[in-house]
Amino acid sequence: MRRDIFQAIADPTRRAIITLIALQAMTPNAIAENFNTTRQAVSKHLRILTECELVKPQQQGREIYYSLEVEKIKEVDQWVNQFRKIWETRFNQLDDVLSTLKKQQK
Repeated sequence: MRRDIFQAIADPTRRAIITLIALQAMTPNAIAENFNTTRQAVSKHLRILTECELVKPQQQGREIYYSLEVEKIKEVDQWVNQFRKIWETRFNQLDDVLSTLKKQQK
């Protein structure tokens, strides 16, 4: 079963993992050290992130390092960006209303 990117990022632990590996590739053990959970739980999260192609495992010797797939994150950003524009417009309109109310009170 192929998972959806948004299902993957819905979990706070997976978002935290993404944040961790955004700076540098890390092994599952190194990632697990940042959480109060088991190595197996972190591996499950990494498997889901890998299935969604948000992270990429790379074998280096005996270790596997997970790195962020920036292009997949861009897909999320593009989807969110359409709503960002709507909310920015609404906040600007609210600023205008508040400015008008302030002027009326003076």
